[in-house]
Amino acid sequence: MWPRQGEVRCLLGEAFYRMAYVEMGNPAAEPVVCVHGLTRNARDFDPLMEALSDQFLVIAPDLPGRGRSEWLPRGDLYQPPIYVLALAHLLAAIGRPVTWVGTSLGGICGMMIAAAAGQPITRMVLNDVGPHIPKAALTRIRDYMKTVPESFPDFTALEAYLRQVHAAFGKLSDAEWAHMARFSARSVQDGKLALHYDPKIAEPIRAQEPNDIELWPLWERIRVPILAIRGEQSDLLLPDTLQKMAASGAQSLIVPEAGHAPALSDRTSIEAIRAFLSG
Repeated sequence: MWPRQGEVRCLLGEAFYRMAYVEMGNPAAEPVVCVHGLTRNARDFDPLMEALSDQFLVIAPDLPGRGRSEWLPRGDLYQPPIYVLALAHLLAAIGRPVTWVGTSLGGICGMMIAAAAGQPITRMVLNDVGPHIPKAALTRIRDYMKTVPESFPDFTALEAYLRQVHAAFGKLSDAEWAHMARFSARSVQDGKLALHYDPKIAEPIRAQEPNDIELWPLWERIRVPILAIRGEQSDLLLPDTLQKMAASGAQSLIVPEAGHAPALSDRTSIEAIRAFLSG
């Protein structure tokens, strides 16, 4: 099964920009919106989309500057409030209550939306992100973003790089790594390949010294059921944070042999998400 493609036009600042998405499932079914992490794209959710599409309409956008979505003119625009504004256009286009699956940055956006009055999210899965984001993890991400190669000679080199930098996604099969490489590549000059996002997305991260981020005030305003997923070796969603989330009512799942952030392509994660969304 191959996902359908669509797009919405989002007013971000002084201009409209195209945000692309893919969807799978019955258009009349309950919508599930899946939002990816910082440097990733909608196609990371293909296994989850296919697994859930018999019961739900699964919609996965490419955040601005990623995948098939339009790039923004300045790096300082690549920040969560702009992403939330773009996602609000998608939610308006859907026009009905949704459930939410957010990985890392996608989870931050989900928390920001779910904390707002009149918001449409009824249930939310947070994949390896929570109300406390430690400085050490943000420093690792900043340092990684500083060393991303400008290009790769071929798919083999690009896939090898993805296997290295995203090893914490878990025990992916060769087919899953190849799928990730396929949708993580864009053509550049001289027949080379680059990662499928605007390099300017790194500018806000590089511009300031990382510090702990505390989103507890947002968390306290969220009134929907939450499933918090943590990679067993994650440095971004710490055990103490997960414990506090569970103490305030969140369900939890720990994915073994994964760090930041689990790929959500294994059967255990998929069935846990299905059961939660069906609850």
